[in-house]
Amino acid sequence: MKVIVAEKCGFCPGVKNAINMAEKVLASEENVYSLGPIIHNKDEVERLAKAGLKTVDSVDQIHSGTVIIRSHGAAPEQIKILKEKGVKIVDATCVLVKRVQQIAKELSKDGYRVAVIGDENHPEVQAVVGCAEDVIVIGRRADLHKLPKNSRLGVVCQTTQGPEHFSKMLCAIGKYGFSELKVINTLCREAIKRQESAVELCKRVDVMFVLGGLESANTRQLAELCKKYNNKTFHLQNWGEFGKRTVFGKKVAGVTAGASTPEWIISEFVKNLTDFDTGSKG
Repeated sequence: MKVIVAEKCGFCPGVKNAINMAEKVLASEENVYSLGPIIHNKDEVERLAKAGLKTVDSVDQIHSGTVIIRSHGAAPEQIKILKEKGVKIVDATCVLVKRVQQIAKELSKDGYRVAVIGDENHPEVQAVVGCAEDVIVIGRRADLHKLPKNSRLGVVCQTTQGPEHFSKMLCAIGKYGFSELKVINTLCREAIKRQESAVELCKRVDVMFVLGGLESANTRQLAELCKKYNNKTFHLQNWGEFGKRTVFGKKVAGVTAGASTPEWIISEFVKNLTDFDTGSKG
C-alpha cells in the first residue's frame, strides 16, 4: 500500500526537550518522579517507566528524590510545596506554556480578569489557572456565562487549541458585555503547522490515520480536523489498534501524528501499513 506521511508530525521541540531531560536524569539518578504523565502518550510513558520514572498524580505522593515538571507545567503552589519538601526539581515545562503562565500573571497584575480558552481538565490549563486569581476557563460557548459583565478581560488560549476554535470563541466573547478586552495570541505555531499539514494531506488520500494518545489534546485536534475533510479518518494510538477493514480496497493512506507521539510509533506503523495487503479483508 502507498503510504504518505505528513510533512509536519510527531514530537514538537517542547516534547523532545522534556523526553531528553527525563532520559538524562534517569541515567544519573534514582528515585525520579514525574508530576503527572510527562507527555500524553502511554507508550512513551511506559518506556520511561521501565527506565525508572515514577509517575504520580499529586505532590503529596512525593517525599524525596528528583521531580520532573512535565511539558504541560505545574501550578506555582505545587512548585512551592515541592521546594518546601526539599526535593530536587527538574523543570521540563514547554517554553510556550511558560509564556502563557507569565502572561496570565501579568494580565492579573495589571487589573484584568484572566480568561483562558481551552479545556479545564487539561493539565496545561490547570497550571495556568494556578498562576493568577479567579481565572476563568472558557471551553465552549456554554461557558460564556462565567464571564463577569462590564469587566476588563484579558484573554489567552491553551497552546494546542486550533486557530479556528480560538477565533470562534473570541467572536463569542466579543459579543459579551465587557469594558475592555485584551487578547494575547498564545497558540503554538508547531501545533498549527501540524494541523495545516494534516489537512493538506487528508484531502488527497483514500484513508487517513492520526497516531497518538487518546488523551492528547493536540492529537484529538488533528483527528477532528481531518474528519472534516476526510470521513475515512482514524485516530489510533499505535499499530496494535489497526483494523484491517479500514484499508480494504484503498490504495493510498495518509499518516500524521500528534506532538507527543514518538518517532518509533510512527515508523512501526508506516512500515507495517506499507507492507499490508489491502486486497483482502482477511
